[in-house]
Amino acid sequence: MATVTEGPPLAPVAEDPDAARSRPRRRGRLVPYWLLLPGILWLLVFFALPMVYQASTSVQTGSLEDGYRVTWHFATYWDALADYWPQFLRSVLYAGSATVLCLVLGYPLAYLIAFRAGRWRNLVLILVIAPFFTSFLIRTLAWKTILADGGPVVGALDTLHVLDVTGWLGMTAGDRVLATPLAVVCGLTYNFLPFMILPLYTSLERIDGRLHEAAGDLYASPSTVFRKVTFPLSMPGVVSGTLLTFIPASGDYVNADLLGSTDTRMVGNVIQTQFLRILDYPTAAALSFILMTAILIMVTLYIRKSGTEDLL
Repeated sequence: MATVTEGPPLAPVAEDPDAARSRPRRRGRLVPYWLLLPGILWLLVFFALPMVYQASTSVQTGSLEDGYRVTWHFATYWDALADYWPQFLRSVLYAGSATVLCLVLGYPLAYLIAFRAGRWRNLVLILVIAPFFTSFLIRTLAWKTILADGGPVVGALDTLHVLDVTGWLGMTAGDRVLATPLAVVCGLTYNFLPFMILPLYTSLERIDGRLHEAAGDLYASPSTVFRKVTFPLSMPGVVSGTLLTFIPASGDYVNADLLGSTDTRMVGNVIQTQFLRILDYPTAAALSFILMTAILIMVTLYIRKSGTEDLL
């Protein structure tokens, strides 16, 4: 048998310094993905999975007593759209009207906060978000008192003959404002106005004041400065505010339920009725997906048409 003799100990192999430096660098690149993991899991569990479940529900047939099963019955989408297209159109009209009103009312206020409020800026911002301190339901119910028949608001509108104009437009009925489209639009405007003001203020506050001074040095009038400098630079806020207002307003059902009538029902009211009262889950799910698809298409076209994707 051969005997193996021990030789001198082997010298340790020197580690490549470049490889040693690359390991911490690779770990550093993985940190953002680990930080994103909780949010991704949250979206998967509470957004993606419910969406998949609702998609499968929309192509099911059956009843609550006998049970529902997936039969790929896509005709539910066509039937839902054919039966409830007036509610879809009404939702778009009401949400669009409220969005325009929020922009008209919110832009001057956001401009005032950004450029003229001075030391009162924080106070005005608190007043803007003050409605969030109370429940959405309470804020909407308050409008039933504000627009009550024979109240001061309705009396003032009648005295100024505003109700004659809104009646001609089909927004009111006689001297009554409650249970009319005008009441629903007023409720939507009030409840979603802060979602318009805050993005507008953020966008306006970022504008460098030296641009206004430079435009004034070039003998531009205040209206020209607004058209050529202020408004174009605030377009990200305009786009963000209109989206944050239109999207939730188009799916809202509380304002139409509390301030409107059966003639002012929006698609959100139909979905709520189908889910909770009629218990027709496939139709309700199909209506939800039709609304979501329509909003996605309109939002995509709007963003491209607006010429900005720099959303706040």
